[in-house]
Order: sequence, then structure tokens, then C-alpha cells
Amino acid sequence: MEDTFLFFGRSVPDLAKILGSILAIFGIAMYIISGQSSVTALIPSFMGVPLMLLGLLSERMPENRHHLMHASMVLALLMVIMPIAMVVAMGVPDSNLTVTSLFTLLIIGSIFLVAGIKSFRHARILRESSGV
Repeated sequence: MEDTFLFFGRSVPDLAKILGSILAIFGIAMYIISGQSSVTALIPSFMGVPLMLLGLLSERMPENRHHLMHASMVLALLMVIMPIAMVVAMGVPDSNLTVTSLFTLLIIGSIFLVAGIKSFRHARILRESSGV
């Protein structure tokens, strides 16, 4: 088994940087498109920037990578739970921008969760096979 886990040809910290950047840019775009009327349009950015920073930090501090990636997984879990909870509590929003933002958070959070879970599983199998 190969030591480095890749998901779509990228390491999980790379995915954190890429997906975090996408969310950050998307949130800013939604804020501008919405006419800068509500700071809630920036919620994808509020989730994306920390995800991107966790990816950057995990590459710069490899000794803390596992802690940083666990933190990024908590963030990704929030990205999945938050839109679902909002729709359950308040129903489907009337605004297409809001629906698009919620769907984007849900999809990106889900992709990152799958990558992270597979990465953690890969690391556990490696650890067990090496007898550590």
C-alpha cells in the first residue's frame, strides 16, 4: 500500500486549500451578486477561509497535520450539517442564491468529508500493517 493518500490526485491538505479557496471566492461572489445586502451571503467564505488555512498550516507544520486535519473534518461536518439543519428548521429558502449557497456548502463539505474519512482509514491501515 502506498504511503501517501490521494483523492482525485490530491492530498487532503491540498483539497482543503482548493475547496476552501473555492468557498471563499464563492462567498464573496454571492455577497456581490446579492447586492451586498446581507453578511449572511458570506457564510461560504466564513467556512472556506478556515478550511484553506487549516490546509496551509498542515503542510507547513507536518508534525501537527493529524490535529489540523481533524479540525478541518469538524469544519466539513458543519458544512454538511448546517444546510440540512437550516432546511429542516425553516424549510427551503425562497432565494435562489441562498439555495445555491446551501447546496454548495453541502456538496463541498461532503466531498471533503469523504476524502478525510478515506484518508484516516488509509492511515490506520498503514499503521496496523507496520505494527505501530
